[in-house]
Amino acid sequence: MSRALYALEEALAAGEVVAVPTDTVYGLAVDPRLPGAVERVFALKQRPERFQLPVLIADPIALFELAEATGAAQRLISRYWPGPLTLVLRRRSGVAFDLGGDSATIGLRCPANQLLRELLRRTGPLAVTSANRHGDEPLHSADDIREHFGEGVVAVLDGGRCDGRPSTVISLTGLDAKCLREGALSFAEVAAIAAGM
Repeated sequence: MSRALYALEEALAAGEVVAVPTDTVYGLAVDPRLPGAVERVFALKQRPERFQLPVLIADPIALFELAEATGAAQRLISRYWPGPLTLVLRRRSGVAFDLGGDSATIGLRCPANQLLRELLRRTGPLAVTSANRHGDEPLHSADDIREHFGEGVVAVLDGGRCDGRPSTVISLTGLDAKCLREGALSFAEVAAIAAGM
């Protein structure tokens, strides 16, 4: 497996798009620090650039380097990370990732997939979005991705089938938690934890 991870590292370092398994669905991944890499994902997905790409991190502690961690955020990561919860937070000054959308915020998630987390430990944070054309259902296997995207995806890390629901996405940029997408986790439950209940 180290050979497969090395191939993905090389492709990512070259600014290419790769596909990775997560604890929810397969994702398309790029290094957001490299010029042009994120634009390749938007073009491949046919996704409007007003929709910001989320960032996956290897460990919860990495959140503190990238975003302003509110008390609500700390309660949620203690309860749900690693896992299927994406938190949209105020971005730390100096974090210059071009992710589309609002440059003052960043969506972060620490996935539970161990293979992906090993890759993230090697590469650092990656911009990762579900492997599908914008508006279509996510793809669930490495073969589906190769068939659907062809040479647009330079390397695929085969982690078997990924049949989970997409992550729940919560914004913590205002006074109260706001649900941007209800997925694997109930918003009512997440909001209660965020509020300290």
